[in-house]
Amino acid sequence: MPVITNIQDLKRLYQRRVPRMFYDYAESGSWTEQTFRDNSNDFDQIRLRQRVAVDMAGRSTATQMIGQDVTMPVALAPVGLMGMQCADGEIKAARAAERFGVPFTLSTMSINSIEEVAEATSKPFWFQLYTMRDLDYTARLMQRAKDAGCSALVITLDLQILGQRHKDLKNGLSAPPKLTPRTVANLMTKWRWGIEMLGAKRRNFGNIVGHVDGISDTSSLGAWAAEQFDPSLDWSKVERLMEMWGGKVILKGILDVEDAKMAAKVGADAIVVSNHGGRQLDGALSSIRVLPELIDAVGKQVEVHLDSGIRTGQDILKAVALGAKSTMIGRAFVYGLGAMGQQGVTQTLDILHKELDTTMALCGEKSVQGLGRHNLLIPNDFAGNWQGTDRQTDGSD
Repeated sequence: MPVITNIQDLKRLYQRRVPRMFYDYAESGSWTEQTFRDNSNDFDQIRLRQRVAVDMAGRSTATQMIGQDVTMPVALAPVGLMGMQCADGEIKAARAAERFGVPFTLSTMSINSIEEVAEATSKPFWFQLYTMRDLDYTARLMQRAKDAGCSALVITLDLQILGQRHKDLKNGLSAPPKLTPRTVANLMTKWRWGIEMLGAKRRNFGNIVGHVDGISDTSSLGAWAAEQFDPSLDWSKVERLMEMWGGKVILKGILDVEDAKMAAKVGADAIVVSNHGGRQLDGALSSIRVLPELIDAVGKQVEVHLDSGIRTGQDILKAVALGAKSTMIGRAFVYGLGAMGQQGVTQTLDILHKELDTTMALCGEKSVQGLGRHNLLIPNDFAGNWQGTDRQTDGSD
C-alpha cells in the first residue's frame, strides 16, 4: 500500500482500482473540458497571506451549515453512480461522513436507495433532487426522503438537459457496465473491484428501479432519464417543490447574480455556487471566480456554499475567506471511495481537515469564522472584467 499524504495520492490509487468508464465518469467534464480545468486552476491564482507571531493555540474548524453543527465547512456533494465506484458506495460514504461530522448528500441517481442508506446510518442525511417531468414520481421520491428522515432537500437547477460528456458516450456508461469486448478487457484488470461488487447490495439505480412504471431493470433506464429531466423547470416550479418539501432547501447550480437573488427571493435556506463540476455548460466561469460577485449580491440574505474544483484544505480556506459559509466536495471523496472504500472517504476528510487547520494557523487564524478576504492576495482582475449584457428577470421567464 503506497503512503497516502494528499488527495492526488488517492486519485492515483483510485485510477488503478476502478474500471475506466467509472473513473472517466468522475474525472471528466463536458465538451472541451475548459470549465472542468478552470475549476481547479483558478484556485491556484489566489495566494495566501502568511502571518507570524500570532497565538495559534486552541484552533477550531467547526462551524454550521443550515443550522447543523459540522466538524469543518465541508459537505459531501451528491454524486451519481457512487455504488459503481465501490460496492455499496453510497452507504460507505454516508457512514464516513456521519462519523467525521459532516453532511452527506444522496443523489437521485444513486445506486443504493434512500431507504438502504437510511437503514445503514443513524443520523439524518441530505437528499438531492433532480426535477422530472413525472410529477407523481417526483412527489413520491420526496416523500420517501421525508420518511427516511432526510434533514434537507438539495434541488439541482443546472441539469434540465444533459451536457455532452464525450468520455461517457465513448465508454457506453451504464450501471452495471454492459459487457463489450472493450469493457471486459478493462474489467479483467480490476479484479479487486469485481470481487467486491459481487457482494454489493445493489448494482442498479435504487431510487428508480422498482419505483417507476415500466422500469424493472436498467435496460430502459437511459431512455427514461433522457426523457424525464424537466426542461421547463422555472422559479415557479422551484417554489412549488419547496412548498411540497416543507423543510430546509438548498438550491444547487447557481452561477449568476440574478439567479442568486432569485434564490434568496424564493426563500432558499442556502445556495451552492456550482457549475456541476464543469460537466454542464463548458465555457462557463469557474465557481470560485464568480463567488465574490455572488457574495456581494446576496449578502446575508441566504447562506452561500461553494462546489466544484476543491482538492485541498487550502481550497476550502480560500472559498470561506472569500465569503462562502461552507463548501461541497465531490471528486475528492470519490477518489478516496474508489481507492479504499469507507476508509478512503475518511482519509479524504482527514487530509482536508489537516490541510485546512494547518493553513488556517499559518494565516494567523484560530477559527473559520475569523477567515476573510484579509487572508488572501487576489489578482486585480480575478473577478474578471467580463462584460455581459445585464438582463432583469422577475422569475417569470
